[in-house]
Amino acid sequence: MKPTLLVLAAGMGSRYGGVKQIDAMGPSGEIIIEYSVYDAIRAGFGKVIFVIREEIEADFKAIFKGKFEDKIEIDYVYQSINSPVEGLDKLPSARTKPWGTGHAILVAANKIKEPFAAINADDFYGFEAFQKMSSFLQNEVKPDLYSMVGFTISNTLSENGTVSRGVCTFDAEQKLQSVVENTGIVREKDGQIVSVHADDSKTKLAENTVVSMNFWGFHPSVFKGLQKQFIAFVQQNFDQPKAEFYIPYVVSEMMDNNETECKVMTSNQMWYGITYQDDKVNVKMAFDAMIRAGVYPENLWKK
Repeated sequence: MKPTLLVLAAGMGSRYGGVKQIDAMGPSGEIIIEYSVYDAIRAGFGKVIFVIREEIEADFKAIFKGKFEDKIEIDYVYQSINSPVEGLDKLPSARTKPWGTGHAILVAANKIKEPFAAINADDFYGFEAFQKMSSFLQNEVKPDLYSMVGFTISNTLSENGTVSRGVCTFDAEQKLQSVVENTGIVREKDGQIVSVHADDSKTKLAENTVVSMNFWGFHPSVFKGLQKQFIAFVQQNFDQPKAEFYIPYVVSEMMDNNETECKVMTSNQMWYGITYQDDKVNVKMAFDAMIRAGVYPENLWKK
């Protein structure tokens, strides 16, 4: 059975200043998601499901019309503040934003019965990451073995401001031990990568530090754990309108409870993403370079 790709595209893009998921980056108007779908098709994925907000549905769907419907099955689910979750009767009325990436995966539970990967819509991961993930999902995944593709931190920085990254630790067998969120990450003038803390202290980070960019591989058994954890999370954070239920939180708790292990697969390719408006120029230049190098065609979906 071919795996499914779940694309998390409901984020608001507050730092970016717009709906960055539908901003054109490629020379023929392609958005970042299209390169992910193109790589997923090449890597052997059989279906793509987009998690979106209903208010961007029309614009979102219009971008893909007539492009790759004949190459891969497409479906949609909607994430909102009040997206229903079985077993949870009441959600806080003061909430103003969705519950985060863990919740985004959970709302797709009724759509997925096969192994699947989950990615961010506004991140470019490269073909190597999709190859590794597809192979894992078709040959290794089990109810108690998930995976992630990590990236070398030096390949994930922005020239236009600080970023947050989940720093990964793993054992000699490539089994994930922890993902610790580091904020204020930047390369200083002397070339050293640091994480700047709230008190202005700094932690040095090695060039080859492996970080999570939210590229996860799951057995559908994950939905049971997600549901249980989300219910508990909402109950614990009912009066915290900004609390978010993140994927690493879910995986970490399941590992702590000996419910699963998580294999770390590392990609040495460059990651590209849009955090700030000024990042767009660099990302477009990167796609132009990859097209000149023959990595991608100038028009991804030319008939």
